[in-house]
Amino acid sequence: MEILQIEKAFAGILKKARDSKLTINDLTGGSFTMSNSGVWGSLFGTPIINLPQTAVLGTYDTMDRPTAIMYVALTYDHRIIDGREAVQFLVMIK
Repeated sequence: MEILQIEKAFAGILKKARDSKLTINDLTGGSFTMSNSGVWGSLFGTPIINLPQTAVLGTYDTMDRPTAIMYVALTYDHRIIDGREAVQFLVMIK
C-alpha cells in the first residue's frame, strides 16, 4: 500500500474502534503493527510479535525535558527482516 492508502485504511479502522464496531477480522492477519504504550506514560517496552506479523513498532510517552524526546522500539522477526533494514527504518522515523 502507498502512504495515502494506509492512511485511509487506518482512518477506517480507527472509526470502527471509536464506534465499538471492530471485528476479530479487523484485528488479525496483519504483517506490521504499531503498539502505543505511551498513552499510559510508559517510556520503554518490548512489543511482542504475533504471527503472521513480521514487525511491531512500539511508541512511548513524550516527556517535557530541555528537549522533547520520544523513544521508539521495533520488534521484528530476524528470519524475515535483517537488523540493518530495521535500524534504517527507525532512523527514517526519527
